Amino acid sequence: MIIREATGPDWAAIYPFFTEIVAAGESYAFPEGMDTERARPWWMEQAPGQTVVAVDGDTVLGSAKMGPNRPGRGAHIATASFMVDPAHQGRGVGRALGGHVLDWARTQGYHGMQFNAVVETNTAAVRLWQALGFEILATVPEAFEHPEHGRVGLHVMYQRL
Repeated sequence: MIIREATGPDWAAIYPFFTEIVAAGESYAFPEGMDTERARPWWMEQAPGQTVVAVDGDTVLGSAKMGPNRPGRGAHIATASFMVDPAHQGRGVGRALGGHVLDWARTQGYHGMQFNAVVETNTAAVRLWQALGFEILATVPEAFEHPEHGRVGLHVMYQRL
């Protein structure tokens, strides 16, 4: 597996699993039913952010986007989002992307990384981020409409870099 900066043509490989994950409604509060052009800016970051892909040959296994959490006086804290193609889960793609993003943030001089909305029922993601050094700072109760569990909390997670 190689992780590299995403290019324009990579969007065609990301979009199918992006829409599948958003439609599942278990981890992202993005609008549903977006066509490829409307969805693209939700994932393909512009500078100073960046989007990367994890690839095995020509196959895109997953993707991450990262950049400053807030503009101006909050720009010293990074944030990131991750999607692994469900067809390729369980291969360590999320862990590899997480490590890559943390290395990127350190190299870019960020002071810390904050995840604003980790769905509390997404236990695999919560465990992974904790294993990579993140802590849960707070949980906003009933902030996410989960299709199976109803209203569940969103964790704010943080790691000083």
